[in-house]
Parts: sequence; structure tokens; C-alpha cells
Amino acid sequence: MNESFFFRAFHAFARRVRGTVTNVSTPDPVVAITFDDGPDSGFTPKLLAILKRREAQATFFMLGESARKHPELVKEVVSGGHAIGNHSWDHPSFPAISRQERRRQIRECARALAPHGVRLFRPPFGHQTRETFLDAFLLGYQVVTWSVSSEDWMGHDGGLTVERVEGETAPGSILLFHDGVGPVSDTHDRSRERTLDVVDTVLDRLGGRFRFVTVPQLLRHGRPRRVEWNLKGRPEMFNALREPDGTPWRYRPAGEEVDR
Repeated sequence: MNESFFFRAFHAFARRVRGTVTNVSTPDPVVAITFDDGPDSGFTPKLLAILKRREAQATFFMLGESARKHPELVKEVVSGGHAIGNHSWDHPSFPAISRQERRRQIRECARALAPHGVRLFRPPFGHQTRETFLDAFLLGYQVVTWSVSSEDWMGHDGGLTVERVEGETAPGSILLFHDGVGPVSDTHDRSRERTLDVVDTVLDRLGGRFRFVTVPQLLRHGRPRRVEWNLKGRPEMFNALREPDGTPWRYRPAGEEVDR
């Protein structure tokens, strides 16, 4: 049995048994709202106040670099009853880096989140191949993406975003928002103020129909829908990326810290 056959067979098994979770099949009126790229000292506390006021629980997929800089926010998120997942150390596209670096990204993030992180991983940019999925899988993580994207980084009209999210949300949905600002292009929204308004309105409108729970809680309400999620970034996308301060984005190996 050659290595390529073993890899294909193992991945087919992993896809059926594990796969990438996008939502949960359940009749229960529960959904999971998730936030990527934090914690952020400006926006995460405001978001936590909204969640508390709306009596909603959420899952925060945090960057290890940001979590290490703001350990007090990590503790505040946990004390609010929310869950914390792994979103890599500093948000590189996993298909664009080596296997060794992918594993280092996940491990360094896990160290920064300890002891609060759960074994859930969301790939940066949503970029994933069979190989990158397997790396997270072999480290003991469930890969979780989403079924409803707010596209809050795009700077769309807040009212239209609310209507679209409200219309697409169903029992078992996993909603994607951001409380942090990762590498984005010049055409994207660098503020999360609009996101805060949208989240508050979504929770208000959907609060009578759904209960907002963490992803670990949602997984206990039914059968996770697992898919083979394959998505790669285009070279022109990487060339257009900027740091939150507007400077050109530069990939850094996990653990190489810079001031932000």
C-alpha cells in the first residue's frame, strides 16, 4: 500500500467521521454566533456588553498573538460564559505556508489561549485544503467554519446586512462576524463599529425566535453537518493585504511578535 493511497483513504475516513463543521442539523431553535480575529481592546469589551445585555452566548475564534497581548480580555470572555476557539497565531493563509508552520501556528495559539481554549479551529480567511484540514485534525481539532457570513469586513450597509443575516439564519446555523481587524485590503472596513450595531440588531430581531449558544453547546443539539471545505486565496488578494495600521501585510513565522 503506497503512501498516496493511505493518505486518500485516511482523508476519506476523516471527512466522513469529522469533516469541516458548517452548521448543525437540529429542530431546536438554537444558533451559534461567532467572532474572529480578536481579542481587540477597542471592540471586544463593547461586544461583550452587547452580548450580556441580550443574554447571548458566543464563540470567539482568537488569534494567539492578540490573546497574548490581552490576557485580561481572554479571561473576561470566559467569565461571560463564552467559548474560545483557535484561529491561528497571526492569521496566515494555511495553504500558503508549510505543514511545519501550520502546526506551529495552531500550537502557539493554543499556548496563548491556555487554559481557556477548546479544541475547535477556524482556518484564517476560511482557506483550507485537504492537507491543512488534516494537520488540524491530527492535532485533535474539529474544524469549524460557518453557514451564514455577515461579510462585516466589506463595509456593506448595516441595514442590508441585518436583513440578509436574519433571512439566512435557521436552527443550527453558525454565524460569522469579527471583533478584531486582521489583515485586510484598502477597500475593506477597518472598524468594527458597524459590526457592533449589526450584532445588536440581529440579536434583538432574532432573540424571540432563537437562543444564542456557544459552538460546543450547539454541537450537542443535533448532528453536525460536515463537508469537504476547500478554499484557496488568489495571489492578488495577498498582494493587496494591509496590516490594521495600513502598512503592507507581511507574513511572519509563528512567535515572531511585532507591535500593533
